[in-house]
Amino acid sequence: MLSRRKFIQQSVCISGGVLATSNYALGSDAGSVQKLIVLHTNDVHSRLEPFPLDGSRNAGLGGVAARAALINTIRSEEEDVLLLDAGDIFQGTPYFNFYKGEPEIKAMSKMRYDAATMGNHDFDAGMENFATQLQYASFPVVLCNYDFTNTPMEHRCVPYKLFKKGKLKIGVTGVGIALKGLVPDALYGNTQYLDPVEHVNRIAASLKKKEGCDMVICLSHLGYRYREGNRMSDEVLAKETEYIDLIIGGHTHTFMDKPVIYKNKLGGDVIVNQAGWGGMVLGRLDFIFEKNKSKSLANTHTVLIGKKSSE
Repeated sequence: MLSRRKFIQQSVCISGGVLATSNYALGSDAGSVQKLIVLHTNDVHSRLEPFPLDGSRNAGLGGVAARAALINTIRSEEEDVLLLDAGDIFQGTPYFNFYKGEPEIKAMSKMRYDAATMGNHDFDAGMENFATQLQYASFPVVLCNYDFTNTPMEHRCVPYKLFKKGKLKIGVTGVGIALKGLVPDALYGNTQYLDPVEHVNRIAASLKKKEGCDMVICLSHLGYRYREGNRMSDEVLAKETEYIDLIIGGHTHTFMDKPVIYKNKLGGDVIVNQAGWGGMVLGRLDFIFEKNKSKSLANTHTVLIGKKSSE
């Protein structure tokens, strides 16, 4: 895994280009396989415009216009695409201070996000505000480990969502971080934090066994990993799950040059990936499904968004 600085330095900074590719496994007979492209962001933090061209290390990167153009290009080239976000949509620029998240949600809807989860900063203007901004969302918010009973978010999110992509059925769920001590009590109110391992395992088992999903994805705002080995994270979650295939992470702003693969409790592979922060990177994972629905991660792409100014 690269540091943020090395990650940026080793990438060619063009809008819409594939910058780094890792080969895991390739499908055999093209006529008997289906390809699924998973695109993802996290911790965009209200960064609607590119970072200013002021000579700083992120100058020229990000922005929804460049992201939308890149997504449109990929959709024109690929038939089956999922676009997902792992939370912290809000907070970080004056856009949020003035408009409280409306332009961020509208931009994501214009880009046709398929699903997103909540991060801790999405509570920053209160749950009522987040619920209000969801009137502009064309995508669901998926969360299985927050109980929003008797809060403004009650009935405004779902524990999972099913997507049909070609002949594939994909289940997407989400988990959020513990709010106590991280978010002021008044901002999350009566929200009850539930054990993410227990609840994601229950949802994932249902998605695999009852719904017959070919793939189960978890959008996580737990954070990739921590020095405290027992602290809940994507790494811990991956090892404790049974039917999750892919964890798209957020919260720790981790720039991952390629995904990390863990073994779950049943000995299967769980892929974990995260795409930094600020909308500078679009994560892309290309999966190949064989005729019998067995899957492999064919390629991973780390794509910088926008044009970086010369240093």
